[in-house]
Amino acid sequence: MNPILLNTEIQEFIDGHLNSDITTLILKGTPFKNVEMNAIVEQIEAKKRSQKKLPTWFNHGNIYYPNKLNIEQTSSEITAEYKSEIIEGADIIDLTGGFGVDCFYFSKHFDSVTHCEINEGLSTIADHNFNVMDVNNVQTIPTDGIQCLKNSNKRYDWIYIDPSRRHDQKGKVFFLKDCYPNVTVNLNILFKHADNILIKTSPLLDISLGMQELGYVKAIHVVAVDNEVKELLWMLQKGFDGEVEIKTVNIKPKYVESFNFNFSEELQVESRYSSPLTYLYEPNVAILKAGAFNMVSKKLNVFKLHKHSHLYTNEHLIPFPGRRLQIENVVPFQKKRFKQLGIAKANIITRNFPETVQNIRKALKIKDGGSVYLYFTINALNEKIVIICSKIS
Repeated sequence: MNPILLNTEIQEFIDGHLNSDITTLILKGTPFKNVEMNAIVEQIEAKKRSQKKLPTWFNHGNIYYPNKLNIEQTSSEITAEYKSEIIEGADIIDLTGGFGVDCFYFSKHFDSVTHCEINEGLSTIADHNFNVMDVNNVQTIPTDGIQCLKNSNKRYDWIYIDPSRRHDQKGKVFFLKDCYPNVTVNLNILFKHADNILIKTSPLLDISLGMQELGYVKAIHVVAVDNEVKELLWMLQKGFDGEVEIKTVNIKPKYVESFNFNFSEELQVESRYSSPLTYLYEPNVAILKAGAFNMVSKKLNVFKLHKHSHLYTNEHLIPFPGRRLQIENVVPFQKKRFKQLGIAKANIITRNFPETVQNIRKALKIKDGGSVYLYFTINALNEKIVIICSKIS
């Protein structure tokens, strides 16, 4: 951390060049003594990335930013606030504190927060920002979180950990054992210091495999923002051996879509099937990630079109956690038959369908956009069909 970057003139320069071309700035060189242009550019890039993701930090003066990669990897304020509202207690320790966004929100619900970060420079940055933002109940410790627990006898109400992909691994990560710290081999240490553990993982992690790796899973939160799954939250309780509750949320600007179910119920329940009726329903991505395909049918009293289509229908409009559409027509997937409809512009969606959207547009000469929605799918009789819909707000 270079305190010179917090000088008023440099901060004004950073704010004034948030939308400037970075290459041009680097070529021009630094206009200030004792600070390199690369360091200023790093602040510009990181702050720019924080504008929508971390508005509280972006709008606060004298914030020091790490490199842009740390900003990309940190929780957004929306998801951090959600995490802080599903747990409570007096003391919590974050074993992988990072930039400190999660700890900032934990500090609003816990008396004491411990922020561990193995990267000493990042720990110093987080500490500075907590002080600037008048957060007085967070202690920053520049150390490995697991090692911190091993060297302590303190117990906490909650332990929070956000394991990251190992540096020596390449590609996407689907197993907790491929992350650092490896939670699966450290569970005994974690439960020695707390009865409750909250683990954040990538949405790429398979839920069934994660449950097998961990054990003691009491609940799993599938968190989406504007219909994009951002993270999975695993709530572990020492000695727990009951039903695993799956909670899905899709956080939208004006409301939150929620759908909860028990994992074992989904395996036991069978969906009811029907041809398309009056309304078509498409679940949000959090529900799809959670695999609540049969429970949606049961709990919301809707019929499924096909086992693998994950589209639903009924005759009466209902509140639904996802997209709601009115069915205008249903036709077989036949080029000649479709041409007779005279649809030249539409939103095309494929679900359990062998053709890609791009190939369909090309074959049927349909432009993108408009108010018409075309769902290309397969019905319960394994017939290719096109469902012509209009969206319901």
